[in-house]
Order: sequence, then structure tokens, then C-alpha cells
Amino acid sequence: MHATAPSDIQIDTDRLAAPAPHVEAYLAAYLNSRPMPDDLRNAMKYSLLGPGKRMRPIIVIRSCEAVGGAIEQAMPAAAAIEMIHCFSLIHDDLPAMDDDDLRRGRPTLHKYTSEAMAILAGDGLTALAFELIVDRTPDTALAGRVILELARGTNDMVAGQVYDTLGGFDPDLTDQQRLRMIHRHKTGALMLAACRMGGLCGRADDAQLQALTDYAEAVGLMFQIVDDLLDVTQTTEQLGKTAGKDVAQDKLTYPAVLGLDASRSEVERLRVEAHAALDHLGDPATPLRELCEFLAVRTR
Repeated sequence: MHATAPSDIQIDTDRLAAPAPHVEAYLAAYLNSRPMPDDLRNAMKYSLLGPGKRMRPIIVIRSCEAVGGAIEQAMPAAAAIEMIHCFSLIHDDLPAMDDDDLRRGRPTLHKYTSEAMAILAGDGLTALAFELIVDRTPDTALAGRVILELARGTNDMVAGQVYDTLGGFDPDLTDQQRLRMIHRHKTGALMLAACRMGGLCGRADDAQLQALTDYAEAVGLMFQIVDDLLDVTQTTEQLGKTAGKDVAQDKLTYPAVLGLDASRSEVERLRVEAHAALDHLGDPATPLRELCEFLAVRTR
């Protein structure tokens, strides 16, 4: 199926969200099985199992299915990437970073507990993600490949956070080039890892893995441009996190650099590009197509 217009794809939101409860149950069971201090476990659960779309683990699962795999094959990787995403949010909200009090409609972890516990919970989730993959993946060669993808995605995400908050760019780059570098690292890196990890879990061949890679690169950038747009067009109540933070902190964003209309045009260009990338995968990639549509029109 090739889609170039929103009317070509009907978004089945129930189907899109279907893997989320399975991921949450898997995460809860793993946390309960792992010896650790109760206050650390509770802090991890507060952030990891709180309200959220579980988009990255869903991408892992749907990518695995798109190449012929099953949800069970993808579950360790799906749970692990949600741990990494959660760690990034916990640390991103800290006073030394974005200094935010609200996340997913609730107090951020350092407000709910303390800065020390938030730092330690984030640290613990990072290491636990890789431990989980090794623990739950019988094929050690596959575990190694999945870990490599997740480690690369995590390190690139950290680099993106550095670009976003501390700089370090080549002085010859334009604002638009800097912006793309921030977004492809800070947000796109974990999207790319999610697609490739899912593909590996489903035993993708080289052509299938390349299709997932191309899809991820388009969707990852599109997602962050939509995020930039929402920050300036939605309220705090609608987003579940503080609106207007990018403007207040004078951050590079697509609306600030290109304007609202050009930013929306870029979302559309990337949406079409993502759909085209999936042509090679046929009907099994339909949930990824629906996910692309959902991410292009989301309101929070």
C-alpha cells in the first residue's frame, strides 16, 4: 500500500495502542522480580508505569511484526527501550536540565521524590534496560545486536541533549542545519533504534531493515517537528506538560526558524517519505503506516 494523502489511511487507535498493556505488564513484572531497595523500585514504577503512549515500545513491536515476527520476540527490546526513554525524561526534567515540574499531567519524579532519587532512578533504568535484554533474549548473538542498536540510540540521544542545551555545533552550520542535528539525535535516535531493534527481533533481512531505517529517519524528525508545533499551539492542560518552554528558553525549534506554515509543510513531506519507505514491506507494515498518520496529527 502506498499512501500520499491522509484519506488513504484510516487510523485504528485501538489497534495502535493494543500492545501497550502487554508492555506495561512486562515492565511491572520485571521490576518486581529484580532485587532493589523498595524506594528505588517505587520511584522507577512512578515514572515507568505512569501515564504514557508507550510509542517507542509499540514501534519495536510493530516493526518486528512488519517483517514477520511476533510480539513475544520483541518484548524484551520493547521494554528496554521504554526504560531508556523513561530515564531520559526523568533526567530531562531535572533542575540542571529543563527544570520542569510537570510530566504526563503529574509532578515530575524529582518533585514527587527528590533530586537524588530521580538521578538514581534514571541511572538504574539505564543499566536495567541492557540487563533485561540479556536476561530475556536466549539468542546471545541477537541480544548483542539489539544492545548495540540501543546503546547507539542512547548515546546519540544524549548527544542531542547536549546540542539542545549546551551547544557544541560546528560554527559554519545554519540554524536549520543545527535544528535538524538536534532533532535527529535527541528524538530521532531512539525512534531509529526502536525500528531497527524490532526488525532484528523479527529476523529482518537487509532490505527489510533498510526500509525500517528509512521509515524511522522520516518519522523521528516528523515527530519532533510536531512536538515543536504543539509547544506553541497547545496549552499546558492539553499537553500534560508545561507549554511554551521552548520559547521561554529561547531554544531552536522549527516554528522559530521556519515559521508555522513551513513547519507544517515539512511534517507533510516527511509523512509522505515515511509511507514510501514502507512500500517494500507490504501489508504487514500497515500498523506502522497508521502510526505515522497518528503521529502527524496528534494533539499532545
